Amino acid sequence: MTFVQLIECRTSRFDEMNRLLDTWVEETRGRRSATHDLIGKDRSDDAHFVQIVEFPSYEDAMRNSHLPETDRIFQEMAALCDGMPTFTDLEVVRDEQLYAANARRLFELIATEGELPPLNNVMAEHYHGHDPANEQDTLGLENMRRECEMWRGAFDFAFTVDDQIAQGDRVCTRWTWQGTHRGDFLGIPATGRRVSMTGTTVFRCGEDGKLVEGWWQYDRLGLMAQLGALDELET
Repeated sequence: MTFVQLIECRTSRFDEMNRLLDTWVEETRGRRSATHDLIGKDRSDDAHFVQIVEFPSYEDAMRNSHLPETDRIFQEMAALCDGMPTFTDLEVVRDEQLYAANARRLFELIATEGELPPLNNVMAEHYHGHDPANEQDTLGLENMRRECEMWRGAFDFAFTVDDQIAQGDRVCTRWTWQGTHRGDFLGIPATGRRVSMTGTTVFRCGEDGKLVEGWWQYDRLGLMAQLGALDELET
């Protein structure tokens, strides 16, 4: 389970403290177990700072604390503070990347059986989609719905989210798509074949969390081969 340590301190010498942290990052390269380090300054108190350090587990945090560089640099940092820093140890009981959850929700909605649900809760009206398999970008939510309906008319399908990485306003999703060919697809009549393909989509999210831009990459050539569209070319 992920473990987080909150370190609070008061200092008027943050620039010096920041340089010490840079030194620690450099000196512990390849040996530290911390995975994420964030420092915030209190908007109502310029001398109040909160550091949030994330570890894969409590045991990893303890190994990190026992590094000689960690102890030495902490002592130097404490000397820059107005009083001893305070520590709060937290076992993470909920960790939800809200932008990533919105992206997952879109894949679920696209594959919903029956009528396509509204997408405006997860996508912006001015959504801009990039797909190298299409001659033109998909501009606007209504055009995105048409794109979805084209796929839904040709296949009964579902997505499996294999991996997700969220950073800033971007969410990258690696997915697997599996479907049954039930209707015309790019001029290919229904074959009834079970088909699959893998892909990756990077979404950019707006301030309200809705998806405003997307870059799609997937194995359409492999899909066409599974549908038999390349058979004549191979003979």
